[in-house]
Amino acid sequence: MKYLIVGGVAGGATAAARIRRNTEKAEIIMFEKGQYISYANCGLPYYIGGVIDDRNKLFVQTPEAFGKRFNIDVRTNSEVVSVDVRKKTVAVRTKDGREYTEQYDKLLLSPGASPVVPPLQGIDSKGIFTLRNVNDTDKIKEYIGKNTVKRAVIVGGGFIGLEMAENLKHAGMEVAVVEMANQVMGPIDYSMAALVHEHLQQQGVKLYLEQAVESFKDNGTSLDVNFKSGISLTAELVILSIGVRAETRLAAEAGLKLGEMKGIYVNEYLQTSDADVYAVGDAIEFPHPVTGKPWLNFLAGPANRQARIVADNMVFGNKVKYEGSIGTAIAKVFDLTVASTGLPAKRLKQMEIPYLSATIHSGSHAGYYPGALQMDIKITFSPEDGRLYGAQIVGYDGVDKRIDEYALVVKNAGTVYDLTRLEHAYAPPFSSAKDPVAVSGYVAGNILSGKMTPLYWRELRDADLSKVTLIDVRTPDEYSLGNIHGSINIPLDDMRDRMGEIPTDKPVFLYCGVGLRGYLASNILKENGFKDVRNLIGGVKTYKAAVTKVCTPSDDAMKCAAEAKEACSCVVEQSEAKTIKVDACGMQCPGPILKLKKTMEGLKPGERLEISATDAGFPRDAESWCRATGNKFISSSPSAGIYKVVIEKATACAAEAVKQQPSADGKSFILFSDDLDKALATFVLANGAAATGKKVTIFFTFWGLNAIKKERKPSVQKDIFGKMFGMMLPSSSKKLKLSKMNMGGIGSKMMRYIMKNKGIESLESLRQQAIDNGVEFIACQMSMDVMGVKKEELLDNVTIGGVATYMDRAQESNVNLFI
Repeated sequence: MKYLIVGGVAGGATAAARIRRNTEKAEIIMFEKGQYISYANCGLPYYIGGVIDDRNKLFVQTPEAFGKRFNIDVRTNSEVVSVDVRKKTVAVRTKDGREYTEQYDKLLLSPGASPVVPPLQGIDSKGIFTLRNVNDTDKIKEYIGKNTVKRAVIVGGGFIGLEMAENLKHAGMEVAVVEMANQVMGPIDYSMAALVHEHLQQQGVKLYLEQAVESFKDNGTSLDVNFKSGISLTAELVILSIGVRAETRLAAEAGLKLGEMKGIYVNEYLQTSDADVYAVGDAIEFPHPVTGKPWLNFLAGPANRQARIVADNMVFGNKVKYEGSIGTAIAKVFDLTVASTGLPAKRLKQMEIPYLSATIHSGSHAGYYPGALQMDIKITFSPEDGRLYGAQIVGYDGVDKRIDEYALVVKNAGTVYDLTRLEHAYAPPFSSAKDPVAVSGYVAGNILSGKMTPLYWRELRDADLSKVTLIDVRTPDEYSLGNIHGSINIPLDDMRDRMGEIPTDKPVFLYCGVGLRGYLASNILKENGFKDVRNLIGGVKTYKAAVTKVCTPSDDAMKCAAEAKEACSCVVEQSEAKTIKVDACGMQCPGPILKLKKTMEGLKPGERLEISATDAGFPRDAESWCRATGNKFISSSPSAGIYKVVIEKATACAAEAVKQQPSADGKSFILFSDDLDKALATFVLANGAAATGKKVTIFFTFWGLNAIKKERKPSVQKDIFGKMFGMMLPSSSKKLKLSKMNMGGIGSKMMRYIMKNKGIESLESLRQQAIDNGVEFIACQMSMDVMGVKKEELLDNVTIGGVATYMDRAQESNVNLFI
């Protein structure tokens, strides 16, 4: 039996060796159009970056050693240019141009894929490369060695593109990544990719998302990379990492069937439309185990598995079936590890497959054991039976172990309940008693059972907050350090005592740091009669990452406030300065920032705090805290998943001098009166101010509270004084009187009649317009207490505040009117 194999890298070389292990009697010839076989394709970026310093380590086998060990005729620099399935021959062209034919009994095609090179102006310029094989690698290394390369542009933000970004940065270059989509790492969802965006920027990589390259211009020693948007970058090196295309020319010209995805069609035995021709690797398409629909999968792991199966089927007959691949992949992106398996939410949505998702943020091992690092996990699953569709992880340590567990469940059509049944090896250095995989299963189970109703970040972003009650259940300190606009703060531990403040006639949206406390709060509210209660999945961590826009870099982006001079007469003796080190690793947000705040309170001016944390968002939070407090942000440096921040405590006057001041372009009004004409004037002015796009706040105090009372109020408990005020005060805005010429109520009725006839909006319409325009309504707590007014009597969108709240809004305003 004579076996011919086209392609000598992952699939071809593995199949050839397996065929020989199956039989010593066969003749095996393997053709490879390149110079090398069986090399570490996935290691090429690391050789370019200098992480792998010995080129020979890239080669698993040399052609000579492989041929001798397995008794295989290995023919490199030999390209199979055509196949005649009727005559069962292949035509071969050697490097020197000689052509010949070779007969076969069984043929295996493993031609792989070729990089996509778009026909752009200047695409053939010197300094522009693709990376697919050893020859490409050698060319890039040679170019870098012979030229002064300080700047590199990576076109394409996929797995290989980001690995190249890391390695070129490691080699000392300034790196920019250009991606046409709104995110890097296409196989994962946007909310997970947002975590990668943040890390890339922390590492100094410039991100240009939703940007398309239009042309290149060779300037001799550099290249201009021109975008369709008009942006132009200058670099000495460009790497095209746009994607790959299945190499199907040979099969198509031989008359073999191509599938709907334009890959080589194979059956479950990896046999093509011709019984004596088989195919494996990047060039084939095969049904996805979850969807049943054919897809192309460009990964080394599946190619090797296919090769082993196909070798058995070619030798022993079609006995072993290939089950298909779910696309399990992993990549190192600087300190991060990014992994995915199965189907993300965006693919399920594209294919109109109903799904739910759960997102958790856990430590890689027990938080009390040193070195626990953040791990963010998202799973997708069926709303019907909980079948697991896919998983994505962004983390530092233990990501590979967890993604393989998810992959096993997905591939075996398991459910989220199977995740809770997996038995994990546990010791503090390696995991937690509740492993993150199991926790994700528990969260998904709560969603499926209805115990927790999920609120996803896009739903909250797009929600009309005037129609819901948004509650932050974190502590007041956490809330003060940053919250979602429009929310009120009722800490989880106060929820049972303060439920009366929450309207029961509209949905309640809850959120916390990562989702756990929101879930606990939702249990409390549901058990106490609240019907529509939803918890933000992934908490503030997911929401903040997902809604934070990735700004397009500019030449001025690197200029910072460090250039500003501090005009302060306070002097700190250098001899007094010292650095306090604090370890906040393993703490979830807001733990690190609260620890920072507490420690800084005990420092003297001029002393520095060096605080280490594993929360990826901590450096940004620390910088914001410094801007708000006037302390000096010295530096931030990430390393192996640990973020080290250095802050210097400022003197009192220095802090005041550099403290970030509010924009002071808002408008605030105090409505003290319940006169109809004054209330009308207040809402007219507020709507006019809101039309300018500025923040507008109306603070209702004493008699002004009558302007925001509900017309139909619920029954509430009041003391004798509250009941007396209730009888004496207007019951709603429709009972307000004119400040002059009221004439026993005739004047106010006349005013409303004239306004209606002249097409002027009523007080109630103007008030609703203000709500629709985003005007903030704040009721004075002290006035409510004095006058016996309960929150339930006021409009639903009204929040409660005191003098500190008003002073805060006033500080943000350049207009303050007392009416």
